[in-house]
Amino acid sequence: MTSTTLINARPSLRRRILFGTVSALALGTAVVVGTALPPGSASAQPVVIAQPVALPSFADVVDAVAPAVVGIRVRGESTRRISIPGFDNLPPGVPEQFFRGLPEQETVPTTSMGSGFFISEDGYIVTNNHVVDNNATEYTVIMNDGTEFAATLVGTDELTDLAVLKVDADRSFRYVEFATGEVRVGDWAVAVGTPFGLGNTVTAGIVSAEGRSLGNNAYDDYIQIDAAVNQGNSGGPTFNLAGQVIGVNTAIYSPTGGNVGIAFAIPAAVAANVVADLIDDGTVSRGFLGVQIQSVDGNLAEVLGLPGPGGALVGGPTGDSPAFAAGIQTRDVILRLNGEDVADSTDLARKIGALDPGTSVTLTVFRNGETLDITVTLAAMPTAAERAAADEPAPAEPAPEINIGMAIGTYQGQVVIADLNPTGSAAQAGLRQGDVIVAVGDTQVRSTQDVRDAVTAAREADRPAILFQVTRDGATLFAAVPL
Repeated sequence: MTSTTLINARPSLRRRILFGTVSALALGTAVVVGTALPPGSASAQPVVIAQPVALPSFADVVDAVAPAVVGIRVRGESTRRISIPGFDNLPPGVPEQFFRGLPEQETVPTTSMGSGFFISEDGYIVTNNHVVDNNATEYTVIMNDGTEFAATLVGTDELTDLAVLKVDADRSFRYVEFATGEVRVGDWAVAVGTPFGLGNTVTAGIVSAEGRSLGNNAYDDYIQIDAAVNQGNSGGPTFNLAGQVIGVNTAIYSPTGGNVGIAFAIPAAVAANVVADLIDDGTVSRGFLGVQIQSVDGNLAEVLGLPGPGGALVGGPTGDSPAFAAGIQTRDVILRLNGEDVADSTDLARKIGALDPGTSVTLTVFRNGETLDITVTLAAMPTAAERAAADEPAPAEPAPEINIGMAIGTYQGQVVIADLNPTGSAAQAGLRQGDVIVAVGDTQVRSTQDVRDAVTAAREADRPAILFQVTRDGATLFAAVPL
């Protein structure tokens, strides 16, 4: 099996350059070729293409935008453990105390390269968060003509992988703008950046797909392009044929580490809003509801009594959150936000995050077979440290199976999944070893016997599946386990 990785573009100092021959074939053209004559004949004529094929050229676009695209060199520091030869395997007679007092770590300088682009004549530059997130001590912007400027960091947003730098200089800069129109699959895409630190490099292709997610978080929403993007292109722009930025290149999908024609860019609509917030005060303001949620698939919809998949199932409101204050409950399914359908948990997270703190919203919720509207006033999203997940549940002691491919046990007063048959119905439904069982069906679980009784009762009632509520890594999840 070939492993495939998602790569953020930071080139190493070692470069691998491949050279090859290039051949061209013109189809559907009239070609006039001189008559074959002996070598040196004065009548020999060159090949002439009388009717050249009219193909699009990106030269005008490149001429206009290239001065706005820059390379970004980031210098920083990192620590590494100092290796002392022989320290881990001292010969007899050499006391370990001999090495005491020596430093165990040392600080070493680091350098990485990425791309970016000016969005204002007074020096604001957009790039990726992962380009500048390197314990950086110095940022250098390298223009297309080789001129270098020092830059300062304005702000970063880890959730969308965006950052803004600022160059202060007694001059104006050529800049580009974010596109405001629709981006369609099949549109031309022109990527400009500094792969491997080589300087401005142009590649072209088409928009291959929209709405791609890399599984980083709920705010993943990339456009996919097939223009060649490599290490060092991160933070650089992808343009339409009007010279407007349709995306900020951020990652590639590659089994080899090099370009295979699948690259991902942050859409202009997302980038424009985030960048505006960062320039305003260095941070991004997002609405916060305060619920643990998961998408509702067909199995969950059947168990919950919904007509079909869709919506976001609430695992529980977090303490002191807007959802808790408004009365949102565990097992509520949020179907609509301000009258607009909620497709899944990601859709709800994006819709909430796009609103400002303090905004009042109406959630249409499915609860116990009925729908009701609940008004919630959103708060500000907590910081990354405040969002940190709870500790992973401790291993459990095994207990006898309950005939759904799962063994249960108790640990520190909690009922946990101690073992799973990977082909059993519990594992197929998404449950994992170490999950803490909170409820089964309508039964709140306090002992292993509660789980057995609830499963037995569901079988006797001839139910096709039963709903398990568990906690995992601090989050509440639901699984419809077939019986």
